[in-house]
Amino acid sequence: MKTRFFSCLKTLINTGGQSAASNSTKLLLICAISGTGGVAAYADSNSSAAPKKKQRVLVLGTGWAATSFLKDLDISTYDVQVVSPRNYFAFTPLLPSVTCGTVEARSVVEPVRNIVKKRNGEIKFWEAECLKIDHVNRKVFCRSNIDEDLPGDNSFSLNFDYLVIAVGAEVNTFNTQGVKEHCHFLKEVEDAQSIRRAVIDRFEKAVLPELTEEERKMILHFVIVGGGPTGIEFAAELHDFVHEDLVKIYPSVKDLVSITVIQSGDHILNTFDERISTFAEKKFKRDGIEVLTGHRVMGVTDRKLHMKAKATGEEISIPHGMIVWSTGVGTRPVIKEFMEQIGQGNRRVLAIDEWCRVRGLENIYAIGDCSTLCQKKIMEDITDIFREADTDNSGTLSMEEFEDVIEDVIIQYPQIELYLKSKMLNVSDLLKSMYNGKEEVDIDKFKLALSVVDEQTKSLPATAQVAAQQGAYLSNCFNRMEQCKKNPEGPRKFQSGGGRHEFRPFRYRHLGQFAPLGGEQAAAELPGDWVSMGRSTQWLWYSIYASKQVSWRTRLLVISDWCKRYIFGRDSSRI
Repeated sequence: MKTRFFSCLKTLINTGGQSAASNSTKLLLICAISGTGGVAAYADSNSSAAPKKKQRVLVLGTGWAATSFLKDLDISTYDVQVVSPRNYFAFTPLLPSVTCGTVEARSVVEPVRNIVKKRNGEIKFWEAECLKIDHVNRKVFCRSNIDEDLPGDNSFSLNFDYLVIAVGAEVNTFNTQGVKEHCHFLKEVEDAQSIRRAVIDRFEKAVLPELTEEERKMILHFVIVGGGPTGIEFAAELHDFVHEDLVKIYPSVKDLVSITVIQSGDHILNTFDERISTFAEKKFKRDGIEVLTGHRVMGVTDRKLHMKAKATGEEISIPHGMIVWSTGVGTRPVIKEFMEQIGQGNRRVLAIDEWCRVRGLENIYAIGDCSTLCQKKIMEDITDIFREADTDNSGTLSMEEFEDVIEDVIIQYPQIELYLKSKMLNVSDLLKSMYNGKEEVDIDKFKLALSVVDEQTKSLPATAQVAAQQGAYLSNCFNRMEQCKKNPEGPRKFQSGGGRHEFRPFRYRHLGQFAPLGGEQAAAELPGDWVSMGRSTQWLWYSIYASKQVSWRTRLLVISDWCKRYIFGRDSSRI
């Protein structure tokens, strides 16, 4: 066999000067005769280059921001992984309805894997909690909360090329004594279910024999701390639940039920138009819901709530049977630790730039309630803007030179547009006031004209609407990442070498907000300074909230629950 092999090899070597194709034939013949598997090696060496390795995108969370990001992301160029301690997306604006059985809990949640499978299994999901973010080594450390009695290690780590932090926020107790021990929160689906059971328990307890009337009153005194949209909507849902359903099956205590809303500010719904705040306060007064504004809670025990009147300094204690704490959001521990790592330890919330990138980091993004967008101040860059706009280096700015950059500057600094809207002005009006018949303006005049613009800069609210828009924006940026890598810093002409950039800064578009007030009445603040209140607004709320559901499954379930409530009333079982 060896003799035959070397004879063939000698013949092949002696036949030089032939084409490359013949040489290929020789090599194939050699490999075939030798039986060394060289054919495969040769084929691999002449095949096309291996496909480019996909960038690893790791998403933390399954809330509004994360789900919106995943739904719109083009994953053909990314290896996408998702980590979250809950395996579902929850339609959080309907949680107050879940607390009283108007809507069932399963109707407002969509399993994450139902969303993932739409991507043909290309998005990997792990039900676990992120414990630590190592931004230097691009790694996160996680732990599964699934039954630890099951075999296998519950802790693991994941590497990433890009990290999208969308873990949301936790309830802010302001370190008030006794809140965590004695109050209910309304942040998760489990919270809503717990409140529902607690409400029924209070009524079952109150009808037990041998209780005094004072004890029954205390048990049936429901207190809501926080006069924002969530607290007010829960108070309205609870009032309807009690007076439309529970009084029919607990008639002996129907006159002992009381609901109190405590608000530290001067008005409830203070983020809404003043007309809505006034309307809500008057409606609650008619309904018998007590509203205590200008009161700050100092502490909570199992029987009493202690507060102080801000106007007089008087300290007041009131008995309670149940307290729901709804006073805003705070930063989760894992984000606090991450902020310490990157030099943001003195901040309350993780700071991101106008492209949703964590400030100071290139490959880590944050969206939703866990972050706050730090808008650039125009006065910090005013000298650079003037210098770059002054194309003839005259030291002054003509109207034509200013017009050439104003559109890009407005994109970079949205507060200019907000300022113009607040003053009912347009760009032409700004130019007229700045130049006032003059052909040129110097830098001092330029600074003076724009000095008040930064006053319009405001932090974005921690709402589902903001989170969803940030998720959609960031997915669009990721979808065009390859095309725009050459100039990732945004749209001013003098930054982008004379052309516009694909990555315009994130701009929140307010689409309005609703406040259901019970009794089939709601208030709405819609774009264009349009305020609507009454029954027709409630039906508008129904239609919009149904249309915003994440799937047809949840949409049909929610509508079905509303219909069942109209026909049969709310379910008063403890389940």
